[in-house]
Amino acid sequence: MSLYGAMMTGVAGLSANSTALSVASSNIANVNTVGYKTATSDFATLLAAAAGTSDPSSAGVVATAGQNVTQQGLLTTTSSSTDMAISGNGLFIVSQTPSTAGINEYTRAGSFTSDASGNLKNSSGLYLLGWKLDTSGKPPTNPNDLSLINVNNLSGKAVASGKIGLQANLQASATTVGTYNVATNNMASGAVTPDFQRTVSIDDSQGGTQPLELSFVKTAANTWAYEVSYRGAAGNITGSNPIGSGTMTFNSDGSLANVVPTGGSGTPATGTISLTVPWSAASGLSSQALSVNMGTVGATDGFTQYDTASTLTSANVDGAVYGSVSGISISSDGTVSANFSNGLSQAVFKIPLATFANPDGLAEVSGNAYTTTPDSGTPIVNVASTGGAGTIQSKELEGSTVDLATEFTNLITTQRAYSACSRIVTTASQMLDELLQMSH
Repeated sequence: MSLYGAMMTGVAGLSANSTALSVASSNIANVNTVGYKTATSDFATLLAAAAGTSDPSSAGVVATAGQNVTQQGLLTTTSSSTDMAISGNGLFIVSQTPSTAGINEYTRAGSFTSDASGNLKNSSGLYLLGWKLDTSGKPPTNPNDLSLINVNNLSGKAVASGKIGLQANLQASATTVGTYNVATNNMASGAVTPDFQRTVSIDDSQGGTQPLELSFVKTAANTWAYEVSYRGAAGNITGSNPIGSGTMTFNSDGSLANVVPTGGSGTPATGTISLTVPWSAASGLSSQALSVNMGTVGATDGFTQYDTASTLTSANVDGAVYGSVSGISISSDGTVSANFSNGLSQAVFKIPLATFANPDGLAEVSGNAYTTTPDSGTPIVNVASTGGAGTIQSKELEGSTVDLATEFTNLITTQRAYSACSRIVTTASQMLDELLQMSH
């Protein structure tokens, strides 16, 4: 190796260690950056070819920055439901602008909050993309059909009642009323006084509450007539009350034997009846079907007949009145659900995760994000928890993978190596000076 070659080797060492210093400095600066992955300094020899051979005595050095994109960082708990961390190899799909028309980027930084329009974006200003679910909760058939995740799309939700479950006792020693007839002498008209009567509220399809009155009168041994009447404004329904009626019979041990609606056959024996609330056009509601469960035939889990005061033990009615959006929740498979003040929830989006054949081949861009390159391969869009993508952890953030102790050690070794390379240059310079002095 010539003196000039030794000097160039020293210069190469200075350049390589300058790159290593830059990498270590970047790591230290990003020790608190959410989702940041530690960069590495990869050194390699650089040989000068001479006459078709390599001279190992003239080996220089070159350094490049490497990365480990899928290295798992420590997950820390937060209080925000829109903070997300990935436990696995996937990356969030994001956009630089509130549009899906641009080039997608990929990141592990999940510190998302909503902007003024309700779109989720992270602390770097990158907008989160996902699948918008249809009314049945299904994503688009094309997995690349992505939308902005917007948490302000729904204003409220209500569900009409469809099922009523009753538990009650009818007093066995009640006086029999032999004159009862549902068509001409019923309880709804006031012609017959019921032995027992209670009102149950149901929810209509527009989030309102409607009263239904249940009336019972004993017509024979172990036999009771029942009526279901609407007790709201008369103009809300078509026809007249009662809207449902029939006969209820009991076994000698007080258990339920059968419930037969008016005009029904009573075969097979059942404890459930079906009725329809005939809402009128003026009410703005369509007819509402209800299933009323009065108990299991031969059991005492619903209506019973014992010689104690008639009482309604419980009335379980499904449905919900109108409720506004109170928050969102995100499940481990990426499903974003809107939660309502009435206790209901509705799945509105699903957050997919992208995986790559070679994630370390991605190109790093500003904002702690990456773009695809020929080395990374094309992204595969997966449902979270499938295909090696990993799961999404809500109310958690992935910390930086930087280890300060390691980086400070790298700083020291890099500084020493840089100083040593500078001595190569100065030593070669001194030897050149000696050579020049020989010519005098």
